[in-house]
Amino acid sequence: MAPSPSPPSVIWLCLWALIISPAASLTCSSQKFTQNQVYPSCLDLPSLSSYLHFSYDSANTTLSVAFVATPPKSGGWIAWAINPKATGMAGSQSLVAYKNSTTGAAQVHTYDVASYGSIVPKDLSFEVWDKTAESRSDGSLAIFAKIKVPEDLATSGKINQVWQVGPSVGAGGMLAKHDFAAANLNAKGTLDLKSGQSTTGSGGNNKLKKKNIHGILNAVSWGILFPLGAMIARYIRTFESADPAWFYLHAFCQVSAYAIGVAGWGTGLKLGTESFGITYSAHRNIGIALFVLATVQIFALFIRPKKDHKYRFYWNIYHHSFGYAILVLGIVNVFKGLGILKPEHKWKTSYMIVIIALGGISLLLEAITWGVVLKRKSKKSTKPYDGYSNGN
Repeated sequence: MAPSPSPPSVIWLCLWALIISPAASLTCSSQKFTQNQVYPSCLDLPSLSSYLHFSYDSANTTLSVAFVATPPKSGGWIAWAINPKATGMAGSQSLVAYKNSTTGAAQVHTYDVASYGSIVPKDLSFEVWDKTAESRSDGSLAIFAKIKVPEDLATSGKINQVWQVGPSVGAGGMLAKHDFAAANLNAKGTLDLKSGQSTTGSGGNNKLKKKNIHGILNAVSWGILFPLGAMIARYIRTFESADPAWFYLHAFCQVSAYAIGVAGWGTGLKLGTESFGITYSAHRNIGIALFVLATVQIFALFIRPKKDHKYRFYWNIYHHSFGYAILVLGIVNVFKGLGILKPEHKWKTSYMIVIIALGGISLLLEAITWGVVLKRKSKKSTKPYDGYSNGN
């Protein structure tokens, strides 16, 4: 009889099993289906923890697929699609699976994604049959289908595949919008039906890079430089020794912020044209308002009356009100942009620290400048208006 393993050996074996088991379950080759479907090819897709099993019969151009992914929430959806003419989700012919809200059973439907603003249940442009869905024990869903590959795609032997996951499904099968994080934007590629290989496109990375540039430019402009310039105008100008240096510092900050803001606004317009059907109305509208207000504010430099001019009072009202509006809207829109971009938590935390620091400095300077102003007024009130001392 072989000796039984010692307790330390048993412990190490258990730990090893715990390590190996999850790792093995994260590869398509280890996945099994309840109906024992078998596919000669499988791919661990590069994003969203998704997997594609498939076989292709070139004789009758039939593609059999099993797509496995996990929705971000229990009531969410998964989708696998073929885009006949482009590389993104817009224009794709999609198979979507989710759990029935009443029975809890997994079901699959076809969707024609004409644009991001028009995602409706509809027959696809090519023939699909044997559509089924399966709810798996690990919380994932599986889509099964057979597809008649269009003649032009069958000739090339390559198809543009897109996959995605979303948080929920509304009435009438209305799919809730998925996230637009890097993993979601990168969920596309080209599937070679003959070799069984897949390549991932770089469009998602390029768009994410543009979003990051857009976010950085606007955070620096509206979120940091404009508030800093406003602080200089409000607090530094109080000290007589800082005149006229405070004005040039203020103008430099605001003009620089405007130039950077225009660049950020331009990248935002470019992103909008490249994201057909995707609209962030509040973020966009605030951005337009900021651009208009800041443009009018810059022109204030060219129509600034002299201090003793009769219209200087009204110019001050216009200049200050526009300035404070830009200050508030800029910070609000930076936070809205962070909510859309969803960067790592440290970036949002860093920006919050910067804003809190600027706010704290502003409170300190507010107290100091009020002290200077009150002291100055006190000296003026005790000084004889005729230039002689009270004793003479």
